[in-house]
Amino acid sequence: MSYRVAMDIGGTFTDVVCYDERTGAVTASKAPTTPGDLADGVFAALGRVVDDPAGISFFVHGTTQGLNALLERKGARVLLLASRGGRDVYQIARGNRDRMFDLRYRKPEPLVPRQDVMEAGGRLDYQGRELAPLDEESVRAAARRARAEGFDAVAVCLLFSYVNPAHEVRAGEILRAELGEDVLVVLSHEVAREWREYERTSSAVLEAYTGPVVRRYLAGIERRFAERGLAVPVHVMQSSGGLVNASYAMRRPLQTLLSGPVGGTMGGVAASRLLDHRNVICVDMGGTSFDVSLVVDGRPDVSSEARIEGYPVLMPIVNLHTIGAGGGSLAYAEAGALRVGPESAGAVPGPACYGRGGTQPTVTDANVVLGRVDPAWFAGGLMTLDTEAAGVAVAELAGELGLDPLALAEGICDVANAKMAQAIRTLTVEHGVEPREFALVAFGGAGAMHAAFIARELGISEVVVPRFPGAFSAWGMLEAEVRRDLTHPYFRPQDTLDGADMSRNLAALEREALDALAGQGVPGERRRVEHAVDLRYEGQDYTLTIPLRDAAEPAEPGFLARLAARYAEAHTARYGHATPEAPVELVMLRSTGFGSFPRTAAPAAVTAESAAPDVRDVIFDGAVHRTPVLRRAGLEGELAGPAIVVEETATTVIPPGCVATVDDNGFLIMKVNA
Repeated sequence: MSYRVAMDIGGTFTDVVCYDERTGAVTASKAPTTPGDLADGVFAALGRVVDDPAGISFFVHGTTQGLNALLERKGARVLLLASRGGRDVYQIARGNRDRMFDLRYRKPEPLVPRQDVMEAGGRLDYQGRELAPLDEESVRAAARRARAEGFDAVAVCLLFSYVNPAHEVRAGEILRAELGEDVLVVLSHEVAREWREYERTSSAVLEAYTGPVVRRYLAGIERRFAERGLAVPVHVMQSSGGLVNASYAMRRPLQTLLSGPVGGTMGGVAASRLLDHRNVICVDMGGTSFDVSLVVDGRPDVSSEARIEGYPVLMPIVNLHTIGAGGGSLAYAEAGALRVGPESAGAVPGPACYGRGGTQPTVTDANVVLGRVDPAWFAGGLMTLDTEAAGVAVAELAGELGLDPLALAEGICDVANAKMAQAIRTLTVEHGVEPREFALVAFGGAGAMHAAFIARELGISEVVVPRFPGAFSAWGMLEAEVRRDLTHPYFRPQDTLDGADMSRNLAALEREALDALAGQGVPGERRRVEHAVDLRYEGQDYTLTIPLRDAAEPAEPGFLARLAARYAEAHTARYGHATPEAPVELVMLRSTGFGSFPRTAAPAAVTAESAAPDVRDVIFDGAVHRTPVLRRAGLEGELAGPAIVVEETATTVIPPGCVATVDDNGFLIMKVNA
């Protein structure tokens, strides 16, 4: 076994990357995603890089099954079991606080309607002491209803279970005994052992809602791979940027919610290391969506909580901003103006140029009309595009808007570029981050086609296009580590902190994290644990996470002063001010276990004899430019724009005024004019 394989299932294509451990060669390919049965697309793509799955030594993939179920509202039917008196916690949520002055704002529709919320008697206090025993009969009544009415999952969220989970554990035992394996039982303390009742309930409901879909998919993939001879575990990318094996992912399916897009962020981490550029913006433009994430100081920008489709979720998650802007985004007229996205043509029927029945113009069709795509060698020659169909689709919309077809085609691209630039501002400018201090790493099937235009709008001077940009998210998965995140509530005012006690709690978390990594098959010498603590000023509601050097640091002299100084520094960086004289409170201990794998080589430049380039007319800024179309294989030296660079998984557009070079790692580095 010598092949390390990673796969990313997108809305339009399924991308695969294969690293040969014997030769160091990296190959990539793709196949159309098969919405009816995603596994068909998985094996179609795999067959293009590996003859026999038995030769695979490591396999990882990202899946959007759970996210798709949420976006399309096609998840499981969930029964929620709450503490007596807390039935309406999930419905009330946080009111309209986030959009207090937005008169059009409407809260997201709860995934569990109020009539599907039941109550269980019993109560713990805020310290986890039992005030009233669990009413086991009320739990059995919930089980009877779940069985009688055909619920797919039961989410249990009882008060103060993050401090003492005894009542939830017992409720889980009863429910599993009554319902068997057919109904997923989710306990909130296992999903998020953190304070804030509504956010913990929302996290448990999300896992219950998406879990059955993810579990069925992963079980099916494991079974079909085993039938084909795969002898190693199937690994899955987590939303945190770490890996777990499929058996753990089936127990904690919420962790896979953003597993596909996050692979690109981890590829950005690897790229930042190879480029010696600590800060990069990762942009992944595929057929359906545009994803933005950051690598700051060489590490992924990870938060301990997020909102997905308006629902809060408590778990480590890469800060990712997604909009509906991709190569398949539909262009249309609305109130006499041009609109692009968020609706997409998807894989079927796809853009008009795919020849699968699509008739509405898309961003890809606009690029075809502008001459920025090689129709005869699209996706490395796997597809031949119908330029006439693209022209007809764009011309029909141009007639409706009273525009020249070429002007409309460029307008479609301009509107899409403006939307994508704004998505980047959401993660940077709106958080006090200056995008001009970052390099832009562009990938996805369409990312390199639009990157220079987006960078120009944001004032970014450098664009990096890796080899196989269309499969870069899959390559990033090969660079990720196994990751397990653990938390321990630790509410302590500054003046009552016992450093030795804090060290003992961190040491216990470290042992648990190391044992979890061992259970994932990580050798002892490749395991490590990092620690952090959530802090806030007294009277504050929300916290900042402050890294610790090791588990023993809290017991050292002067620890509290150093910790308060770190918090003041982090507070200033985040909010622009701090109050160093104010006392702080500890809220949560966090320990993260990492298990590393041997690094794969970067997909380097391919040496090949360069053929004479095809020269064609391409439209830039309303003018026709004679533009060479070059194969990336064998590309070397300096390349001045305008130029089109094509390869197996993507097309790179180098506009006039830009200059590109290929570095030692095979990255195409483009200097963008202001």
